[in-house]
Amino acid sequence: MSDPDLPDTPPENGESFGELLSQFEKSHTKPSGDPTQQREATVVAVQSESVILDIGYKSEGILPLDAFRGEPVAPGDKYPVTVRGRTPEGYYELSRARIAHPTNWSALERAFADQTPIEGTVTAVVKGGLSVDVGVRAFMPASRSGARDTGEMEKLVGQEIRCRVSKLDVRDEDVVVDRRAILEEEQRSAQARRYSELNEGDTVSGTVRSIADYGAFVDLGGIDGLLHVGDMSWSRVKHPSHVVSVGDQVEARVLKIDHEKRRVSLGLKQLQPQPWDAAPDKYRVGERVRGVVSRVTDFGAFVELEAGVEGLIHISEMSWSRKVRKPEDVVKPGDRVETVILGVNAAERRISLGLKQALGDPWVDAAQRFPVGSVIEGAVTNITKFGAFVQIVEGIEGMIHVSEISAERRVNHPQDLLKAGQIVKAQVIGVDPEKRTVRLSIKQLVPTGLDEYLAEHVEGDIVTGRVIEAAGQHVTVELGEGIQAICIASAQPAASEVSKTEGNLDLSSLSLQLAARWKGGASATSQARWEPLRAGQVRSFRIAKLDRDTKKIELVPVG
Repeated sequence: MSDPDLPDTPPENGESFGELLSQFEKSHTKPSGDPTQQREATVVAVQSESVILDIGYKSEGILPLDAFRGEPVAPGDKYPVTVRGRTPEGYYELSRARIAHPTNWSALERAFADQTPIEGTVTAVVKGGLSVDVGVRAFMPASRSGARDTGEMEKLVGQEIRCRVSKLDVRDEDVVVDRRAILEEEQRSAQARRYSELNEGDTVSGTVRSIADYGAFVDLGGIDGLLHVGDMSWSRVKHPSHVVSVGDQVEARVLKIDHEKRRVSLGLKQLQPQPWDAAPDKYRVGERVRGVVSRVTDFGAFVELEAGVEGLIHISEMSWSRKVRKPEDVVKPGDRVETVILGVNAAERRISLGLKQALGDPWVDAAQRFPVGSVIEGAVTNITKFGAFVQIVEGIEGMIHVSEISAERRVNHPQDLLKAGQIVKAQVIGVDPEKRTVRLSIKQLVPTGLDEYLAEHVEGDIVTGRVIEAAGQHVTVELGEGIQAICIASAQPAASEVSKTEGNLDLSSLSLQLAARWKGGASATSQARWEPLRAGQVRSFRIAKLDRDTKKIELVPVG
């Protein structure tokens, strides 16, 4: 059976059948007529990767299945197509594009003047770019191909592309085309369409494209949204990479759209419940709570109680005992601490915490724990010109006045005998929980002649002493070496006490009396009994009060 497209007459002039067949193929590379004109094609068969169509010629045309972009295709369906050429298998190569290859220079000049897109086929990778068939051979610079590297450029070979003529020289047959401009226009159009589809408050899905120190950029399908680090979690995030990674699929809330600057702000935490909504009912004043120190400032430390809820320990609430100069001297970021809630302000989303309150107030039972007369041991924490401070326990310091440091010598400055960090023993001589003070004494622990004197006497004893100071009602009496007492000068001696004086002289002060008699004669004592108290007199006294705890003696004259 003969092919109707082949000549019916036998070959003449020695022409072979092969030569005739070659002429046939050449004449049928493109069908007759205007190749830029679209024609209607009917689907004949649908294969796994291609569709066969009847275009009205002896041979069918072929289209790749993906040219239909997922549309359902069935035999009998009709589509407008353009014939591009012949395939090695003998099919006509078709295109669904409405813009066909220009076949003459006038068509290219019109496209160049109007800057209208044209269609071309990438034929090869050449030096500096690509060779493109647009009806004539054209050059596309690599920078205008839209490809990022050589690998992507090689993938374009054989593909049909849309481009724009950027340079045309008919005389030199020089044509330069630009694909990147078309891609950028399509991208801008797609972005504008995507921006118009978004609304603030929408929940969108996207892919994390890149991460910066301040957030992550999410591809929302042609446009990027910024997921700021502050909107990733209700808790504090040190770096965005701790929450998301490149390539992650995320759902986020559209927080803001700036159509003028083409910016979209996203949030992850906005899809989670706000922790502060339940905080006022969850955290009560006086309760103990645990948390992690998230950051330290000059005025205190912030503690994360849960994701999104922080409390502040003010510097004044960190210690009972010492003045904290730097919060980091007490706590550091990452420390887990127990605190007491001092206040909750739901409106301002603030919680005040106390660190020292969790330890308990050490002054509550200080008087019972450290009664007067008890002995403590501690380190000297601070020295001033009037005394030294000693840490008794955590939260309680006692003060040793300069006059209570030594009984043997006069101390001009505490640092003459004490230094910071030195461990000392001292006796408690006073406690005032309200004023939060404890008075200490070192010299009270040193045995003296006074201790022996106090042990040998009781109230009511008649003793002898020398007046060493008499200024108005203030009279100081020396009862022995280093033993002094206060005499109530206004008190009058009783007659009965006068008669007893000679036979009840105090042995401890006998030497003083003998010395006085030697100086003043045998009747000095007798004469002095009836005279007012003056400095230098040796007189008899009755012990009116004897306090062994405070080591104080009060006297009244008896003659």
